[in-house]
Amino acid sequence: MITASVREGRYGPAITRWFTEQATMHGAFDLDVIDLADTPLPTALPSGLTALLDVDGRSEEQRRLAGRLAEADAFVVVTPEYNHSFPASLKHAIDWHATQWQAKPVAFVSYGGYGGGVRAIEHLRPVFAELHAVTIRNWISFDQHWTRFDADGRLLEDATGPEAAAKALLDQLGWWSGALAAARLTTPYQA
Repeated sequence: MITASVREGRYGPAITRWFTEQATMHGAFDLDVIDLADTPLPTALPSGLTALLDVDGRSEEQRRLAGRLAEADAFVVVTPEYNHSFPASLKHAIDWHATQWQAKPVAFVSYGGYGGGVRAIEHLRPVFAELHAVTIRNWISFDQHWTRFDADGRLLEDATGPEAAAKALLDQLGWWSGALAAARLTTPYQA
């Protein structure tokens, strides 16, 4: 799971806690939660794909992050919508890791304003497609998120609908994760 927002006063960690609880109850996944606020990347990308793929030239913290992403069989991105799109911190993390997403499924949990972060997700789909990732059709969206969660990530409303949406998303993510992991073992993916 990736918490995308790095802003002060952000809601991402609370929503990530809620979804982590849903994924734990689902039981199909071993979770690793990455908070981009805790994993800073350099401000400039190296020039050229070869330099970008050179994990050895990165700091120890950057190598650990690249390794965690490479080991994952699936991703869930928890993202807000900023200015009708997704945060720059997420784009930066995606761009720094050109191969770690390949032939893996990516699911989304979004939040923000009256649209619930839907535009952020629609902008992320072609970005991940370019990186040869498979985005999951179902996603979870929370509009007016500041009225829906407490600071600990507990829903302040009837959780039946969001919990059912989480189960459907996790079922799809589990299927794609298993199918793509088996395919990568049988035939290594070539981008």
